[in-house]
Amino acid sequence: MKEIILDAKNQKVGRFATKIALLLQGKDSAEYEPRLEGENRVVIKNIRDIEITGKKAEQKIYYRHTGYMGHLKEKTYKEAFAKSPAFVLRNAVEHMLPKNKLQAKRMKRLIIEE
Repeated sequence: MKEIILDAKNQKVGRFATKIALLLQGKDSAEYEPRLEGENRVVIKNIRDIEITGKKAEQKIYYRHTGYMGHLKEKTYKEAFAKSPAFVLRNAVEHMLPKNKLQAKRMKRLIIEE
């Protein structure tokens, strides 16, 4: 198992999440195979210094539903980042990974140090 340490300082959220998703899948290795989960562990440091471009801080909205009628909750990027910067990056990486049984296993190998 290879441990990769990345610094989030002055990185754009989307491009950084793409890089992390590729590393978690093991696509940087010559032994890459889509049916295997990969063997990289990715550790992220300085998550509070990650950047976002444009007006996303006010316009990007995260939705979740409680399961009851009319209970759609929404939160802007600014509110979500203030509460948990790790959530923002983890959510971006999770949506960039393939939606299959390996997604949860790969996400467990993402460690974000706040």
